[in-house]
Amino acid sequence: MDKLLKYKTLVKEVLASYARQGAVEPDSKEHLETQLLFDDTNLHYQVLRIGWQGIQNTFSVIFHIDIKDGKIWVQRNISDYDIIGDLEAKGIPKEDIVLAFYSPKMRPYTGYAEA
Repeated sequence: MDKLLKYKTLVKEVLASYARQGAVEPDSKEHLETQLLFDDTNLHYQVLRIGWQGIQNTFSVIFHIDIKDGKIWVQRNISDYDIIGDLEAKGIPKEDIVLAFYSPKMRPYTGYAEA
């Protein structure tokens, strides 16, 4: 399996697993839905939470990952899940993971790819 196909597959597996774990129970007072957005053409992958919390409309990007230049760019993670550790556990090396939520000036100190 080539690297791009492998990374697309692994990213989708990890995000789908998180989406299943975060599903709202049918009897929940909160009317929230978890959605997966997988754009294999442009290599963008997201987990969204949308719906209503009381009278407040909610739209949140929980995870956003891009694949560019042969690396996985973690753009957003507002959950308690260790997506970086889970990607590494799937065999993705640190030098292929960019912590894009850090500024480019901070990335050299993370132990992961800078870009």
